[in-house]
Amino acid sequence: MRLARRLRSQRAADHQLSANQLGVMSTLHSHGSLTIGEIAAFEKVRPPSTTRTVTSLEDLGLVVREAHPTDRRQVVVRLAETGRRILAEDRKRRDAWLAQRLHELSPTEKEILRSAAPILERLAAA
Repeated sequence: MRLARRLRSQRAADHQLSANQLGVMSTLHSHGSLTIGEIAAFEKVRPPSTTRTVTSLEDLGLVVREAHPTDRRQVVVRLAETGRRILAEDRKRRDAWLAQRLHELSPTEKEILRSAAPILERLAAA
């Protein structure tokens, strides 16, 4: 948790996006256009919360709502180019910070992390 907090502290101060907003943007980046329900499922939150987050992102021009390709009763949300750029900048800043910290580790510590990574991935996916 401390590492996650430290990584969050490396976020750009210029965009002031919440963790929920960045999470939705990241989900859209990873999975492409999704319905509100699909985003909510990936984010493990309720659809009304996702609707509020998507609305705020849409107001900022970071996501776009479009007609569902096969079900006109639904809409899909996609990441706008501005959202894609902000997300990339955010990741670049955090990746640089983490790369520097990893560079400071001993070879043995790096090998331990390499071995633990698949286990942590499995736990995160559960």
